Amino acid sequence: MSHIRLLIVNGVNLNCLGTREVNVYGHVSFDDYLAGLRDRYPMVSLEYVQSEEVGTLAETITTARNLQGIVLNAGAYTHTSVVLADAVRAARCPVVEVHISNLFGREQYRRNSVLSSACAGFISGFGLKSYDLAVESFLMLYCREDVKLIEV
Repeated sequence: MSHIRLLIVNGVNLNCLGTREVNVYGHVSFDDYLAGLRDRYPMVSLEYVQSEEVGTLAETITTARNLQGIVLNAGAYTHTSVVLADAVRAARCPVVEVHISNLFGREQYRRNSVLSSACAGFISGFGLKSYDLAVESFLMLYCREDVKLIEV
């Protein structure tokens, strides 16, 4: 399987995974999860950026180069940030929107994403495995002849 480069971009409050609303988001920190994700996908170079600042997130997305894709979990900015939606539209590669919880099973205001129409795809509700599914989607796009799906 050919080597591909993906960037995971996490937004506001996702630095608190493992301690924040564990009934919704679980007990695992993203750093711990990312280490396992990298182990599961050695053929994928997984870069990672997390920020609380919408401007930093937008700049990260629009200036990213030489990537096959971006996995974006914007957190609460999902529901409010036209700036991020415009950044996704300006991205030089496909962006897959990811959410840990099922947005459509939560509060009404969380059921709207201003990002979705700009993204190539949307994955929601599979816990941290949503990130695995996003990586798998890029593998299917770029390495069709050699794809082996993970067991979720």
